[in-house]
Amino acid sequence: MSAKADRREEENGGTILSATGIKRVFGRGNAVVTALTDIHLVIPAGSMVALKGRSGSGKTTLLNILGTLDEPTEGLVFLRGREITGLSGAQRSALRRKEIGLVFQSFGLIPLMSAYENVEFGLRIAGTPANSNREAAERALERVGMRERMKHRPTELSGGEQQRVAIARAIAHEPALLIADEPTAELDSKMGLQIMRVFRDLVNRSGMTVVLTTHDPGIMELADYVIALEDGKIVSQTTHESPVV
Repeated sequence: MSAKADRREEENGGTILSATGIKRVFGRGNAVVTALTDIHLVIPAGSMVALKGRSGSGKTTLLNILGTLDEPTEGLVFLRGREITGLSGAQRSALRRKEIGLVFQSFGLIPLMSAYENVEFGLRIAGTPANSNREAAERALERVGMRERMKHRPTELSGGEQQRVAIARAIAHEPALLIADEPTAELDSKMGLQIMRVFRDLVNRSGMTVVLTTHDPGIMELADYVIALEDGKIVSQTTHESPVV
């Protein structure tokens, strides 16, 4: 079954990612810090979900757990109906290479490589078949509006363009789920809005699911669902029937 067919089936089924009873504790003894407690959530397939909250609210910790970058102290996470908690480091890495894309605040591009080379290099690291890398890299760059700039190095690109390249690198392997931690934090409001429209387009056109963290109220308006965290707990969940685009 193709990736698009998988996503269509998920949309009909409703859920791509879910978590139940998540708790995350750091440290021991008197130094114990409870970052998350009693987290339950369901992420609909083909949607954009924003996690909001003050610094220290637990949103990045939750995002890391959902993206398999961290393990919960307690609780379970399911991706496409399969439990992904308790996997080994190698298994989590393999899962990310196939099904999850990651985007961070810092663009993380290699300065001496062109936009195309940065995306293609990401595919090589992921172990994708070399004979399909060029087509996949160019397709990903086109999806974020950067094909015409793919020969330029990061120093020749604006901050917004660099983040688009970082997104292209994250989606080149056609993940079902894109995880983005404060993807617009290093950008001004205009560029930030452009990046959010890239995410919105990925959701609308290809059925990708995007889960991100943000502080920006304007950006939250583009999300289908907004989940607010406070002191490691979910305190509200809001649905936007017709997100502003």
